[in-house]
Amino acid sequence: MAKKKIFISSVQREFEAERKVLYDYIYADPLLGRFFEPFIFEALPAIDQRVDNVYLREVENSTIYLGLFGKEYGFENHDGISPTELEFNHATRHHLTRLIFISSHPNNERHPKELALIEKAQGVVVRKKIAGTDDLKASVYAALVRYLVEKEIIRSGPFDASVNEKADLNDIDTEKIKWFVRLAREKRGFALQETDSVEKILTHLNLFENNKPVNAALLLFGKQPQRFFISSEVRCVVFRGTTMEKPIPSYKVYKGTAFELVDQTVEFILSKLDYSVGTRQTDVQAPGAYEIPKDVIAEAVVNAIAHRDYTNNGSVQVMLFRDRLEIWNPGSLPMGWTVEKLKQLHSSVPANPLMAEPLYLTAYIERLGTGTSDMVSQSKTAGLKEPQFIQAEEFRTVLYRPSYLQTTEQVPDKHRTSNEELPQEYRRTSVEVRNLIAVLENEMNRQELQDKLELKHEGNFRNIYLVPALHEGWVEMKYPQKNHPKQKYRLTEKGLALQKLLRNEK
Repeated sequence: MAKKKIFISSVQREFEAERKVLYDYIYADPLLGRFFEPFIFEALPAIDQRVDNVYLREVENSTIYLGLFGKEYGFENHDGISPTELEFNHATRHHLTRLIFISSHPNNERHPKELALIEKAQGVVVRKKIAGTDDLKASVYAALVRYLVEKEIIRSGPFDASVNEKADLNDIDTEKIKWFVRLAREKRGFALQETDSVEKILTHLNLFENNKPVNAALLLFGKQPQRFFISSEVRCVVFRGTTMEKPIPSYKVYKGTAFELVDQTVEFILSKLDYSVGTRQTDVQAPGAYEIPKDVIAEAVVNAIAHRDYTNNGSVQVMLFRDRLEIWNPGSLPMGWTVEKLKQLHSSVPANPLMAEPLYLTAYIERLGTGTSDMVSQSKTAGLKEPQFIQAEEFRTVLYRPSYLQTTEQVPDKHRTSNEELPQEYRRTSVEVRNLIAVLENEMNRQELQDKLELKHEGNFRNIYLVPALHEGWVEMKYPQKNHPKQKYRLTEKGLALQKLLRNEK
């Protein structure tokens, strides 16, 4: 079947960058690139013909007109009409499917003729306001998928954009939506308010269609996502050595929304890594860091959850070995991509674009095409071996721990602790308790300790860090009452002795 040609807007300079982004994105996306052929005027070779004749002929030869309307009206011909309006009129005259995307500028900033053109476009198939390039890509993706389904070119949409017929708004958690809006407004200036309806917010995110949530909505905001997608979970396991051998000291299976899976998985990994504290030469507070930078871990985890193939029955798997961390997901790279491309600056082509947009809005991902290359540079800065990306039956990310390095000259200039380095009487302390002891300075409250260890969840922190440290006598409360509103924690004498060992202090 011949590809459907998409005419992307006009020669107007206001959207020059956006046209190029859409052109590259549609070609690179595994689904859209199979069915559509984008056209932008910049891709034409230099020819000796009138510009208006050329682009109007290209409109006639297209199936879809994708219009980008902003605040500028553009160059006007002798009749006072801009190329954009000429294209739109021509697309209407030739009965093209018209998809119109409008910038988020207030109307009082728009040229009067541009405002009139937007009003003229009231009756088109899609007419949607967009806030930035990433929002535009997600909205175009949703519109083109809808086109493919409605024209029965495909029988069902891609996983994230498919309507879930078994679900309705009662399966969406209102509190999770409100949390999302608060964070998205703080991180990216999200346009909607907490007080807006769930339906309005989901519709704005392209996650609600025909009075039904799409699959991405349930994965992101569902009350029980695993009720619909049993394999949407993360299995985390720790091995003592460098191979998959029993006994296994720690094994967890996490369920929940995509956001919860990311947070739980990152905190599981951090809880099993040593937190090293340096000297106070440059700051009153001793600086510290995990043996693998948290940002590197978070990037690898969110990539596995956001880009996995949700039609596959496999789960995301996290395996922590003595020398490395491996994260496996049932997914694959975009068509034509190699693992070497991931280490360079590249365009962002998410496997699940409708999931990726809310993750971007909450700053869980950056969507700049720099995430994997940042992982490489941050690992090198930390003195670690360069991460590996492996495409086999599944996609794997391998991050290396300092213990991978064989000589002391290669180890970063900071002390690392392990059970083998401690006297016998201290070896039964957990990694979590040791990390808490390492960071506790004078008197600190619970939130200060969590912030220092870069942990989000109070329950997890209390259960595996604070309560064991108190029970084993390494830490004590400043106030005897457990629920004192100003409660703080400090090291006991034996806690101070262990901290000196952990910090390699005299």
